[in-house]
Amino acid sequence: MIITDTHTHLYSNEFDIDRNEMIQRAIAAGVSRFFIPSIDSTVTQSMYDLEKSYPANVFLMMGLHPTHVKDNYLEGLQHVEKELAKRKFFAVGEIGIDLYWDKTFLPQQQDAFRKQIQLAKRYKLPIVIHCRDAFDEIFEILEEEKSADLFGIFHCFSGTYEQALQAISFNMKLGIGGVVTFKNGKIDQFLSKIDLKHIVLETDSPYLAPVPFRGKRNESSYLLNVVSKLSEIYNLPQEEIAEITTENSKAIFGI
Repeated sequence: MIITDTHTHLYSNEFDIDRNEMIQRAIAAGVSRFFIPSIDSTVTQSMYDLEKSYPANVFLMMGLHPTHVKDNYLEGLQHVEKELAKRKFFAVGEIGIDLYWDKTFLPQQQDAFRKQIQLAKRYKLPIVIHCRDAFDEIFEILEEEKSADLFGIFHCFSGTYEQALQAISFNMKLGIGGVVTFKNGKIDQFLSKIDLKHIVLETDSPYLAPVPFRGKRNESSYLLNVVSKLSEIYNLPQEEIAEITTENSKAIFGI
């Protein structure tokens, strides 16, 4: 059984004490493909180091995270553009809009999101979207940029059924992780109505650990708990959930 974690921050300081052991635990559990989102230029070298240590398992994205979009965001975008021109990446991400913490830089976040979508189109790459308290703002820009070459993943999807259908209409897969196991997560109530061909798995580790680890540090091996929950929701064997979602990830990332 090959399981793909389409979104994990393996460079996080929370893994400094046992990063290699944690990665080995995941591989032993069948989670053998890790897609690593970028946040800003400060994590770039750590991402490259991870890729060098695990060339068969680690696949990198490049992007500027919306919560890192400030007055100097154009410098961050220059870094993204420079790295994309230099070498191969598997997505532009994670990008988007986050209005949960701070609405001060909404115009800058919108501009950064648009510009990075256009970079993804230029390099024929998928986008990986971060959306928090910003579905309307995200959908507005996706509508503006809508085209056959715009596709990707709606990372950590936590919206309504209607928002799920809207995301899918923009050629987005839904990134499903620990939230599906939460009692108040709500997406488990309608997910069975969404064809599994639209779903990919993710942890967003070290964040959003699934039940029974909720509130603790998340790690990629815990994706088995998400697979188990999806097996219940779709009434399918766990092996089939793993196979279909991994094939979906291959279609998105091109490998």
